[in-house]
Formats: sequence, structure tokens, C-alpha cells
Amino acid sequence: MRAVMLNSVPADPALADLPVPRPEAGEVLVKVAGSAVNGFDLAVAAGYLQQMMEHRFPLVVGKDFAGTVEALGEGAEGFTVGQPVFGVVMKPFLGPGSMAEYVTVSAGYGIAPLPEGLGVAEAGALGLAGTAALDSLDAVAPAEGETVLISGATGGVGALAVQLAAARGVRVIATARPGAEADFVTGLTAAKVELVDHDGDLPAQVRALAPAGVDAVLHLAGDGAELAGLLRGGGRLASTLGLTQDAVQDAAIIVHTVMADPNPRTLSELAARVAAGALRVPVTATYPLEQAPEAFAAFRAGTLGKIAVTCS
Repeated sequence: MRAVMLNSVPADPALADLPVPRPEAGEVLVKVAGSAVNGFDLAVAAGYLQQMMEHRFPLVVGKDFAGTVEALGEGAEGFTVGQPVFGVVMKPFLGPGSMAEYVTVSAGYGIAPLPEGLGVAEAGALGLAGTAALDSLDAVAPAEGETVLISGATGGVGALAVQLAAARGVRVIATARPGAEADFVTGLTAAKVELVDHDGDLPAQVRALAPAGVDAVLHLAGDGAELAGLLRGGGRLASTLGLTQDAVQDAAIIVHTVMADPNPRTLSELAARVAAGALRVPVTATYPLEQAPEAFAAFRAGTLGKIAVTCS
């Protein structure tokens, strides 16, 4: 099969031919139609996770997938051959990734049925970013009418978080430069989104909109400690970038360090929202598998939203 892989790290991912993997007990073999580039993939290629997770080479990159069940391992339940599925590769080691024509995943975690109305391009870019966005929002649990600052609104996680927050009836303040970034963020939802330029004096801009401080912050980019300083007393912050409670001086601020949990319930909830038209997966560019290295380069350059990869 064709796959985007690494023989060592740090290195640039490259296309190669590898054997089709076989599903082990409790696993599903998925014929991948769509995947996507995530920041996690760039971190793996850069060698940042060498001390955190076991690496098994050749290492196929990619976390997100959408496709059809090709085969079932012994004891795998809940799915049938030919069934459309999507999700996130969640093995405890790095090696089998989704940016390939086939991938094996657990039948019990990181996979869910693909509902009608959700295309493979969108589904292949939804799992990891959608879960991170929903989990972050759930962590700070904003009530209707509260104000949420989303730092990193132009990325895949942030673009989904803007929509999910607006759907809860909260006031959304989001970071975006004037121009293309601003147009992208305000176009994500029919609800009003107030913008602040992260290249300017961010604290002053936020204080001008929320003099008493915001109720919650989603730290998806930027200086977490600075963002925490924009919260009112008792405010909440969710960070996907590893910010911890120790990094915040104000003991009244509650910090949630978020690790995306793509369990079947969360994946199904996200898929249902997209299929119903209540959530849009912000795919702004799509590359074929053989051009995956170019997709990685585009991601590094800061392309808005999600970059999808078609695998078969």
C-alpha cells in the first residue's frame, strides 16, 4: 500500500510502499479514503515526541481517518465489512498511522459509524480537531450569555470551537488578523463573532470588549499565562497546549489541561452535528496522498482551517 512515513525522526514525511497491515484481535482494518494533517503529525516528524511515546519504524503518520471497514480481527465487534467509518488512530505507540491506503484501529475506541450526510473528506478531517474543540469547550462549560475568548480561532480546532461555542449561545471573542483570517472566522457561523488581532495589543483589545474580564478562555495558541490574565475572578481556561495550573498566578483561575478523547460517543455526536448541518468541518485545501509532503508544508505555512488528504 502507499503510505506517508518516516524511517527516523526528525525527518520530513515521504511517500513509500509498505505491506498492508493485518488487524490483530479486537481491531478493524479500514480502507482509508480521507485523512488530514494535524499539529500532532508535525510534532512527530520533528522528533518532539521521542521521549513521550514509543516509535516503531517505519512510522506512518496521520491520526484522522475516514473510509470503510475492510476486515475484522478476531473478536472485533460492532462493525461489519464494507461499513463506512471514521475516527482517530489511538494506539499507545506510534507506527500505524492513517495517512495511508489502509490502517488498523481498535474496534472499541477511536472509531464510529459514518452517518449519511457526512462526506469522507469532512469526516477524515473531523475526529481529532473536533474532539479537541468539544472537549475544551466542555471543560470550561460556558453558560448561555457568558463570554469565551478563543485564542487560535483560525486553526482546525479553533474554527470548530467557534461554531460549537456560538451554538451554545455564548458571546465569542476570537483571535484573527484583519483580512483573510478575519473573513474566515466570521464566516464560520451566522452568529456574531467579535475579533481581536493577536499581532496587536491583545490584552488591551480584549479588555476593551470585556472590561471585567472574560468568563472562559480556550488556549489553542498564544501565551497561556497572558490569556489567563484576561479572565475575571473565578474564570476557567482550557489548554490543548499543556498549560497547567502551576503556570497561572491567580489561584482563583481554574485551568484544565485537555487531551482530546475521541471516544465513540463524542465522535458520533460530532458526526451527527455535521450531518445535520449544525457544524461545518473547515476544510480549506485538499491534497492527494502522493502530494502529502506539500500538504505538510502548507500546514507549516499557516493555512486556515483544516488540510485534508485523499488516500484512495
